[in-house]
Amino acid sequence: MKFIRNKRFKTYSVKGLIVCTFVLTFLSLSWKTSKDKPTISATNSVHDSISNIVNNEISFTNLVNDLYKDADLKKANLALPVFEKALIGFVNLKSKNALNENKDILTIVDFTKPSTEKRMWIVDLKNKTLLLNTHVAHGQGSGADMATNFSNIAESHQSSLGFYIASETYFGKHGLSLKLDGQDKGINDLARERAIVVHGAKYVSENFIKSTGRLGRSYGCPAVSEELNAKVIELIKGKTCFFINGNSKNYQSALLDNTNMSDIVSI
Repeated sequence: MKFIRNKRFKTYSVKGLIVCTFVLTFLSLSWKTSKDKPTISATNSVHDSISNIVNNEISFTNLVNDLYKDADLKKANLALPVFEKALIGFVNLKSKNALNENKDILTIVDFTKPSTEKRMWIVDLKNKTLLLNTHVAHGQGSGADMATNFSNIAESHQSSLGFYIASETYFGKHGLSLKLDGQDKGINDLARERAIVVHGAKYVSENFIKSTGRLGRSYGCPAVSEELNAKVIELIKGKTCFFINGNSKNYQSALLDNTNMSDIVSI
């Protein structure tokens, strides 16, 4: 409170100040008496909420690191930040009951790596095990050895980034194939209409790399070798999480929201 001196009030009344002080003290005590318990309760509630948020973040970080270490993913050349992104999406999809309850499998494709590297990883999260690390092709329209362009448009022959659910199998022109349902609106949600599927291809092999200096390319499908096609599909079919990572400033996903990571305990 700021007092202002002027010609009307050259001095302050001591008696008036005493009365004011008494009234203010009484009001303060009354306010404190009526508000003490709610204030303490509210303070504790806020403190507990903050603690829970911090503990959840620490718990999730620890889990990411533990899974990464136990599955020996560093040795398999999977970058930790990419694994963490994929796991966040997995948790969010699982919390929506979108994934198979009995099959905690996470497939990661990292198109920031060249096609000559084994850039597909299939991880069993429940058993903390890397099931497979192999080659995977990108679309013709996405680039030569490196995938740099991505699209959700039909006939673009480009790969699409983001989260998918690996769904049901069928037999097509490439033999046994696996349909993918894109979960990122505007990014990959037209995958089924575009026939973006997992299938085997002759151009995905070590011999092709030796003869051309890179893998062959698909029409946008994450194609694998014919020798491993049946194994890959068997491992990931039936509503498991499939994530394709890549360098793109345009990629944003609601599935990368990490505010509900306490749900990780359900793995």
